[in-house]
Amino acid sequence: QVQLVESGGGLVPAGGSLRLSCTASGRTFSSLAMGWFRQAPGKEREFVGAISWSGGSTYYADSVKGRFTISRANAKNTVYLQMNSLKPEDTAVYYCAADSTTARFMGVRPPDYWGQGTQVTVLS
Repeated sequence: QVQLVESGGGLVPAGGSLRLSCTASGRTFSSLAMGWFRQAPGKEREFVGAISWSGGSTYYADSVKGRFTISRANAKNTVYLQMNSLKPEDTAVYYCAADSTTARFMGVRPPDYWGQGTQVTVLS
């Protein structure tokens, strides 16, 4: 089992920045691909970004490409989502997820492990 705890959400004006963190426990962090999803009110959950176990490969949704950056610190068992140039449409609950491969973040079957989510609200 893998336990994931997100932090760093909050209120931010449009154009601002936030950094989300997700700390994992229960399994060797460096063996896990990590990523982020989000779900806005009344909408389906959507993929935001993912990073391979080594950090050598990253993937982003088109809607956040160029504004969001995903990174990881394996020594700290933590993955980050740096969000810049935030827009009101980025408002959502952001979920950290983990699995053995980044393919699970963009495929039909979702990742096996999920955090509880952290709210991000971007004010217009």
